[in-house]
Amino acid sequence: MEQIATPTVPATEEKALAGVRVLDMTHVQAGPSCTQILAWLGADVIKIELPGRGDITRQQLRDLPGVDSLYFTMLNGNKRSLTLNTKTEHGREIFKALIRHCDVLVENFGPGVLDRQGFTWETIHELNPRLIYASIKGFGAGRYADAKAYETVAQAMGGAMSTTGWEDGPPTSTGAQIGDSGTGVHTVAAILAALFQRVRTGRGQRVVCTMQDSVLNLCRVKMRDQQRILNGGKLNEYPNQHVDGVVPRSGNASGGGQPGSALRCKPGGMNDYVYLIIQPHGWAPLCEAMGRPELIDDPRYATPEARLPRLSDVFGIIEQWTSKYTKYEVLERCNTIDVPCGPILDMKELLEDESLRARGMIAEVHHPERGTYHTVGNPLNLSDSPTEVRRSPLLGEHTAEILREVMGYGESDLESLRAEGTV
Repeated sequence: MEQIATPTVPATEEKALAGVRVLDMTHVQAGPSCTQILAWLGADVIKIELPGRGDITRQQLRDLPGVDSLYFTMLNGNKRSLTLNTKTEHGREIFKALIRHCDVLVENFGPGVLDRQGFTWETIHELNPRLIYASIKGFGAGRYADAKAYETVAQAMGGAMSTTGWEDGPPTSTGAQIGDSGTGVHTVAAILAALFQRVRTGRGQRVVCTMQDSVLNLCRVKMRDQQRILNGGKLNEYPNQHVDGVVPRSGNASGGGQPGSALRCKPGGMNDYVYLIIQPHGWAPLCEAMGRPELIDDPRYATPEARLPRLSDVFGIIEQWTSKYTKYEVLERCNTIDVPCGPILDMKELLEDESLRARGMIAEVHHPERGTYHTVGNPLNLSDSPTEVRRSPLLGEHTAEILREVMGYGESDLESLRAEGTV
């Protein structure tokens, strides 16, 4: 069986993962976010989709009738699409051939789905001992192993929601997709580590990342605080102390060594805020900038220890100043005095941000059915491996191309496969 050809490119333009072939059995967000990063880095990612339907997100949250949704296009760029029904005899034969030809297989099905089709880790490892088989699951072994996980479920069970929101309100999820895309990024790290180890050992291995574990890893500073409470410590950096033995929901408090808060700015719209942090050396210049030099030596505010129990008062004073200016004007004034400060940027502002567009973090892509749209670009920057952000594939767009490469099939073979519903 012929190897899939890898184009030769000059060393200065070679992608970091050029020559790595990924069999992408993922859907929705957690898996596709992982394989899209691998594709951005230069891997040949072959996305396997069910004939006639494809990844369910192609149809979800559509803004244009009959066109792949932004949900799909923004998570599946730079990939090739192969439609394949692995439940048919020929489909299983093709799937086995793909396993032999690929370096990585990634899936995020429910527990045991591929096993029940006869593709256990042992079977896959026998077909290709060099293959890295990566799975994204909701939970690891234990009481939750068979439970379904979605973004907010992962946030709930990984500890994030219990520490997010206001003390007198319900647990709150974050808009950042730390369960799905966060697990995708963790899985990328695991896959790259397995590929690097394979250079030394020549062997593939099983990789499993779970959504609960990934969210918990992102909440490690909250676990730090839980142990401080258990050891009898007080969380003085939080404005609320009625913790009942657990880390509190603390609103917009930074929860770190330096206190911070979101402060209102002019003209008072929904996102006209800045987040400002008070460092010890920043207090005096901040007081000068606010026109309140008398606060510098005021014993109620002069030291971090004095300010800590009255943070609401302190930030109330600062907000009287920030509310006179726009968030960008506050940022400019704070930058000149070395006070950490960031405006709250909404999605519209980020979409239109010239610096993000110039760096390719907001990338413009042309789609043959959708037209021009914008997507988030690759946040990983490598000096010798420039990133090209390309559009997502149409359903089955590369089926014939890939089957010619892997199986050597001609048009008559493809017609037969289409007729029997294999592709």
